[in-house]
Amino acid sequence: MTTATQLPEGAPEEVVTNALVRDVDLSPFGYKGTLALITLDNALDHTRPNTFGPQSLAALDAAITDAASRKPSAIAITGKPFIFAAGADLSALSFLSKREQSLAIGKLGHDVFRRLDEIGIPTFAFINGLALGGGLEVGLHCNYRTLSATALTGLPEVFLGLVPGWGGATIVPKLIGPERAVQIIIGNALNNNTMMKSKDALGLGIVDAVYAPADFLEKSVAFAASVLSAATKIERKDYSTDPAWDSALAAGRAAALKKYGGAEIASPMRALELIAAARTNTRAQGFDAEDVALADLTMSDPLRASLYAFNVIQKKRKKVEGAPKPALARKVSRVGVVGAGLMASQLALLLLRNLKCPVVMTDIDQERADKGVAWVKNELAKLVEKKRMSAESAGRLSLLISGSSDQQVFAGCDFIIEAIFEELSLKQELFKKLEKIVGPECVLATNTSSLSVERMSEGLEHPERVVGFHFFNPVAVMPLLEVARTSKTDDATTATAVSIGKELKKTMIICKDAPGFVVNRLLTRFMGEITDAVDEGTDPATADNAMRSIGFPMSPFELLGLVGPGVALHVSETLNANLGPRYRISPTMQAMVKEGVKTFYIKNEDGSFGPNPAALALVHKGTTPSTAEQVRSRALKALAEEARMMLDEGVVSTPAEIDLCMLMGAGWPMHLGGILPYLDREGISESVCGQRFHAPGIASLPQ
Repeated sequence: MTTATQLPEGAPEEVVTNALVRDVDLSPFGYKGTLALITLDNALDHTRPNTFGPQSLAALDAAITDAASRKPSAIAITGKPFIFAAGADLSALSFLSKREQSLAIGKLGHDVFRRLDEIGIPTFAFINGLALGGGLEVGLHCNYRTLSATALTGLPEVFLGLVPGWGGATIVPKLIGPERAVQIIIGNALNNNTMMKSKDALGLGIVDAVYAPADFLEKSVAFAASVLSAATKIERKDYSTDPAWDSALAAGRAAALKKYGGAEIASPMRALELIAAARTNTRAQGFDAEDVALADLTMSDPLRASLYAFNVIQKKRKKVEGAPKPALARKVSRVGVVGAGLMASQLALLLLRNLKCPVVMTDIDQERADKGVAWVKNELAKLVEKKRMSAESAGRLSLLISGSSDQQVFAGCDFIIEAIFEELSLKQELFKKLEKIVGPECVLATNTSSLSVERMSEGLEHPERVVGFHFFNPVAVMPLLEVARTSKTDDATTATAVSIGKELKKTMIICKDAPGFVVNRLLTRFMGEITDAVDEGTDPATADNAMRSIGFPMSPFELLGLVGPGVALHVSETLNANLGPRYRISPTMQAMVKEGVKTFYIKNEDGSFGPNPAALALVHKGTTPSTAEQVRSRALKALAEEARMMLDEGVVSTPAEIDLCMLMGAGWPMHLGGILPYLDREGISESVCGQRFHAPGIASLPQ
């Protein structure tokens, strides 16, 4: 009998996943015998998935013993409705203070799960719903696996700063080979934690059969009976001599380096080591190596930082800090979008797909409005081609989108968002026109990135219904939405904006109407230090790559190429005018905009990227160059200073909200835990501000 490991002191109480055993007669399925079926169930609904902490592992261990004592022909394991298991209970990991604790948790999981492979009779996993991390690893220890057609599976550990440490890093390469193992363990995890659909899991060889959810359990039991009777034979290939090991591992390493800007981050590198070792390791040797890797990673700052970042994202996704009561939100049954350019069209598509109500676009002439509508309809058609939407759904949505040059079509709208040129006077004039057309409760939202929302509402009869609603480009992909309240924005307007944001599946923060809100203010300050260094005479490559060593996937000038020098310069000018000379205006950026040079990097004939000669020719050549370390130091100090000012000004109410914004709106690496914990750990917060942003031990090892 396996002994349960105690949770660390201070850890939240474990939500125990029970393991219930019952006998299933296989006679109706053509095999004389019984199947001992273990069902994982934490007695809560699907919003709280089954997870494995020490008590849950002990419960599964006891259930396996119970099942074996019944002398069945086989043992199977399945989950509660919609959920198989979501893996380890991560809530306790941040409370671990000793390496021995981590080793014990890793070993406990292995000792319980491996019994399913070593028990001496065939074992099956009937994966009826979501199976992630340790949840999928339970199934991997079984001899055979079926999967519900609607279930998602995956090994997200590397995304979280861990490795698949309960058998996955050892079993998967042996089961499906090195190339596919690297894809699942490294590639999918680093690609925004991509999960496998059932067809992917089947095609990759992770599962042996897929059945529709309606009769999934019945079909799975029939599959088990067919295997037991030898009517169905599942062949397993020996991949130890596969010639693709070296190339697969090299591809995984290249993907990890690219993701983190050339920095060697521990979790993907340790995962690659385990995958490589699986070629020759026995299972037992592999499991021991997983225990060591898991303990090493758990007792490191990057893992604690990743867990902090993950928890912040999950918490803020569910609950928006400072949001009014949801009951105050008004019903939105018709939406208007002012503008029909690319940004406006992206907004229209997002609103149309998620709200499924009439959306009307306008522009200065009918031709432009029609072009925006055509773009939306074309994107719907692409979704059908990619099988991400049915033709019927696309057809229905296409009937709901329309365009006009006459703003009178906005009469009857409950929510209007503008995405016109970033000129304050134009937006003020627009809102005054709209106020004469729409009802008094229609929300007027602006997608401005830097202008004052309050000033846009000046002179309006109902300034309380104006709100900032700032998306990030590309709109469909970037998860963050900044909801900016003015001093006059009322609770009903804010509640309506938050309600729409939830419908759009965005993660939101409510911020004060301040220049640049959160992300653009910090990014512009950060970018300004880089361009200032270049203007002072620092080699552009030195300045641009100064942050690579800590794992940034995209350099400042690569980001500039996405945003565009024109937008970046406009935001800098706005912040300079509103926040003062610390937001300096770069002569290099001015020259690039004037000459129409849009990027620092261009694609070479061989497919690689290199400096754009046209941009280099415009660099303002100063005489006081800096080293990479000096550039990095000044940029981080500027971020600390600006973040402290923002908190003191009440732009947001908590440091965690700044971390959330930079994680989800600026791509700040998860393994750093957000911007402020990183500044704390490096000592920059206290050096610049005289105090930390977070208490010691937040997003780092206990101190």
